[in-house]
Amino acid sequence: MKEASLSTDSSSDHAAPDLVIERSELPRAMPTIYRVDLLNRQLLCPDVYLSFNEQTEMLSPSFLPPIVGSLLASAGSVSLLPPPPLNPKLLKSMKELVTFQVGSYANFIGSHFWNFQDELLGLVEDPQANLVFKNQNLDMDVLYRTGETQQGVPTYTPRLISVYFQGSLGSMSSRGTLYNQNPSLSSGVATWTGNVSTQVSQPHKKNLFLQRLYNEGQEIVPNGESQNEILDTDVVQSLEDEVQYWTDFSKVHYHPQSLFELNGFWMNAQEFNNYGIGKTTLSEGQQGDEINERLRFFIEECDHVQGIQLMVDDSGGFSGVAASLLENIEDEYTNVPVLLYSVRSPNSYINRRNRKQAITSNLHDAVSFSALSSLCKLIVPVGLPSLSESRSSQYLNLQNEKLYHSSAVYASAIHSITLPFRMNKTGPSADPSNEIGAMNLYECIQTLAGQARQNKVTVLDAAMPVPSITGRRFQQSLLGNLQSLTPETAHDVDDLQAIESMIVHGALGSGMVTRGVWEEGEQ
Repeated sequence: MKEASLSTDSSSDHAAPDLVIERSELPRAMPTIYRVDLLNRQLLCPDVYLSFNEQTEMLSPSFLPPIVGSLLASAGSVSLLPPPPLNPKLLKSMKELVTFQVGSYANFIGSHFWNFQDELLGLVEDPQANLVFKNQNLDMDVLYRTGETQQGVPTYTPRLISVYFQGSLGSMSSRGTLYNQNPSLSSGVATWTGNVSTQVSQPHKKNLFLQRLYNEGQEIVPNGESQNEILDTDVVQSLEDEVQYWTDFSKVHYHPQSLFELNGFWMNAQEFNNYGIGKTTLSEGQQGDEINERLRFFIEECDHVQGIQLMVDDSGGFSGVAASLLENIEDEYTNVPVLLYSVRSPNSYINRRNRKQAITSNLHDAVSFSALSSLCKLIVPVGLPSLSESRSSQYLNLQNEKLYHSSAVYASAIHSITLPFRMNKTGPSADPSNEIGAMNLYECIQTLAGQARQNKVTVLDAAMPVPSITGRRFQQSLLGNLQSLTPETAHDVDDLQAIESMIVHGALGSGMVTRGVWEEGEQ
């Protein structure tokens, strides 16, 4: 059970803040979005609501949902205004997302994120699974693509490009697990005319978790229940103690175009620690062009891409790599919105041991943040110095030094806040009791950033587990449990002009029934 929230601060003193609330408890069970101008005390209602109340000019706050009415109670009454114009045909056609994972910690988070999606796909087909998973109303084609191998075997793989060092894939091939072709050894040395020496190391051994996945795929079942129990215990222990690569706990099959290793840099390269060296890496040679070709491969097979979500480990050189990629996206895909998560592991804060390292790191942070934020529509900084000591982890047992632990928390939050992008938009006759709040990436960015405010930075809050959505103190309980996953944010300061989008899913509703997804935007 999880709850996640995105909020942004207004950067314009002249912009009128608004409140966006999705409701299903209306006449005719019609889901409706309320838009409230808090400065002018005006309620902007959708056409469907206006048509139902054609003769109504003033609306009493007592008729509004409690969260809206409490904000407008002092106004006495509010004016009804038509909603802002939209292009429904364009918004409806937006569908596919392309995902980037750039850097070590970004790939750790991404590995958990895709494991969540794989689990949802499995629960849909599981006859013993909870019905809420079978009726989840999620369109997995938003994140996944269909294809087939050269042998004609159907495949369903993430629309993903992962970028990291050579030797960072562990036991996994850069071609993924569905395609057996060996990669060309001449890549990256096409311009070299001298002698070439090849060094081959032994492949990384699969841990018990990956071995069991392989056995399940081969339909090899251990004999006896006791052997199963021992195997489960050993698998858990291997994940606790032996995770070295993000692929060590990945359950997902990847397309050959998805996994890209940077030539010239190997795992744990110490010198790859600043924005400049990362920027130079893709500006020289053909590696930048190759990644761009992979992006073009995924985008051109989309019917109408709704955007790009990019996770980047910005504590070192990969922020420069991401900046180069974003410059290409800005040039070639001008109208494609980009949502960027700048992620940092707890280990990245430990490296600032002396004054010189601290100054260098702060300079890198300033350059990196300035560059990345200017090349995306919205940036979400994620990663606390000590997640285990924050209130976000009061119900979790995790260790900061284990990337496998902390990345799971951030992946869970990102999974939650991206659910509206993947939901099927229900029509007027649909039952909205379990899922409401579908929007695409463009709509989410417009809600949080706004055309007038031009916000760039968004704060990510999360509560795991989310409290029950029953009782009179529901709103206070939700807000009280939210804790920031964004570093260096003030917890005791409220911005009255901040815009918030909140997603609640897996919560217990009336009658202790599990609810699906509920999304709300709030001033």
